[in-house]
Amino acid sequence: MIAHLRGQVLSKSPNQIVVECAGVGYEAAISVATFSALPDAGETAALHIYTNVREDQIALFGFAELREKRLFEKLLTITGIGPKLAITVLSGISAERLVAAIRRGDHATLTRIPGIGKKTAERVVLELKDKLDEMAAPAAEAGSVQPSPAGPAAEDAISALVNLGYQRPVAQRAVEAAIQREPAIAGEFEGLFRAAMAGMR
Repeated sequence: MIAHLRGQVLSKSPNQIVVECAGVGYEAAISVATFSALPDAGETAALHIYTNVREDQIALFGFAELREKRLFEKLLTITGIGPKLAITVLSGISAERLVAAIRRGDHATLTRIPGIGKKTAERVVLELKDKLDEMAAPAAEAGSVQPSPAGPAAEDAISALVNLGYQRPVAQRAVEAAIQREPAIAGEFEGLFRAAMAGMR
């Protein structure tokens, strides 16, 4: 069971990372928040790892923060939520906002997350509402960031949406619309990605 990796980042995209440890490259699926927190290729990164073992596959899921990994593991206890959907959920909303929404029983916020329907949102609240006290923290909402013309951040956001299953033209329009609504987020991947995804609901 792999629980932690530290090594050189060989490649990084909004949905996955490859880290070289002792000559072996480990590929792990990651959330948007972890993508934003990790260094660029060539630098050293540390990841908390969840190893998902199936009959036909061993898949790694990486997290920059242990808190995010623990929240991921709690999501896996919900019927209908597997590792891929759990990582998508953590890409669609910050850990702080997700914990707050679950504890408040805020179904509306939960159903805006891709892959989470009304019934799944109800199950998440019912089963996790009283199990997240240790994860509760003052919500620090993402504020405005330094503006930048559409460029690498926009392309990363489009790529992340495509990897989540959206058609590229749709993803591109959503990113462009998000930049028009909030020009200040144009240069910051995580805020731009979430704003684009919210505009697609």
